[in-house]
Amino acid sequence: MHTANPLHAPNPLHAPNPRHAPNTNADIISLDRQHVFHSWSQQGQLNPMAIAGAEGCRMWDFEGRQYLDFSSQLVNTNIGHQNPKVIAAIKAQAETLVTVAPAHANQARGEAAKRILARAPAGFSKVFFTNAGADANENAIRMARSFTGRDKILSAYRSYHGNTGAAIVATGDPRRVPNEFARGHAHFFNPYLYRSDFWASHEEEECQRALQHLRRVIECEGPEAIAAILLETIPGTAGILIPPQGYLDGVRALADEFGILLIFDEVMAGFGRTGSWFAFDLFNVKPDLITFAKGVNSGYVPAGGVIVSEAISHYFDDHMFYGGLTYSGHPLAMAAIVATLDTMEAHNIVDNAATIGNGVLATGLQHISQKHAIVGETRGVGVFHALELVEDRQTRTPLAADKMNQLKASLISKGLLPFIAANRIHVVPPCIVTEAEVQEGLSLIDQALGEIA
Repeated sequence: MHTANPLHAPNPLHAPNPRHAPNTNADIISLDRQHVFHSWSQQGQLNPMAIAGAEGCRMWDFEGRQYLDFSSQLVNTNIGHQNPKVIAAIKAQAETLVTVAPAHANQARGEAAKRILARAPAGFSKVFFTNAGADANENAIRMARSFTGRDKILSAYRSYHGNTGAAIVATGDPRRVPNEFARGHAHFFNPYLYRSDFWASHEEEECQRALQHLRRVIECEGPEAIAAILLETIPGTAGILIPPQGYLDGVRALADEFGILLIFDEVMAGFGRTGSWFAFDLFNVKPDLITFAKGVNSGYVPAGGVIVSEAISHYFDDHMFYGGLTYSGHPLAMAAIVATLDTMEAHNIVDNAATIGNGVLATGLQHISQKHAIVGETRGVGVFHALELVEDRQTRTPLAADKMNQLKASLISKGLLPFIAANRIHVVPPCIVTEAEVQEGLSLIDQALGEIA
């Protein structure tokens, strides 16, 4: 039986008292609408939620209404909201050294890199720090091009790698189309048995045909022109698509055969989300470069990076790396990484994500899937799951957008913050989530699904 860790348990004393709060939800929303330009949005159609505070797996607005966070915001608050040890570490660093140029040696940066490398596979020796996942992918691409002397990057259509120049073009989903300004990118179809592009009827067939497809893309794009294959180990925003057994091994083998580097994007799946430190640990496949962000410090201070293999690191011992960021390895972000990883280790938070996620969460989602014909498929691992919703199980027609909007509104009204993408509910609570919180959240999802006609 798992109980809440007292470090992360919501404290109602921290919730705002509406009688003394200086603002209402309407005040904050009005302020936002007047002055803030939002991402991925038509500005005139925005209706943002007003959030005043958070702790553990819960958030609340300016009028005291609480929400159970089953989104982990953007699947990044793996350690939960307002972890006191991480906040204390940020404060202590701010009192000592609040900022420093990346060219200087800094203890927090060195300790953060040391802890990240301790959880990486053997054969990785350095960490290049960035501010987020997008620029982590940008710099991994840059390293691969410099190391190989080649230009092209292959990535999957069902992917999201960030919103900067090369990262958005490497992204496969339609958001790349208005942003295709970077050079040297080509795409392929990754496996997705539920909506197979290869007319496969089972996982082994999907795997074999997806690998043959990738081989043909490599051959047609010119192996001698391809620097790297960039792949989300488990595609997240695209639908939490667990690769079939043997697929990642096959991609590794193709990369080796043609002298192509393999970059695993672990920005969303890394640091506990899958019930392991990295998602690729589940498949026993080692890449050449690893990109990360999000869960490494739960987004308390923006941070990301590239974990660099020894061969690539040594190449840059006597070759210039033409890349850098003013805030690379920012001390506050680094202190947050150190405290996050130490706390996750001390309190077995990764194990909790595995036990709860592969136990009561997975079982509960299967029960929901069997109960509601609207659920076409449930899939996932750890605290990284998705319910794919359909109009009809036979045709697998995705649930219409108006019904998805209705579902999202219903969940929020019931006190659950969901992560909705296309026709899916991504069930991605923090890694600290308790059995009781999972049961509460699943009950709300069950109720909301029952209301969709």
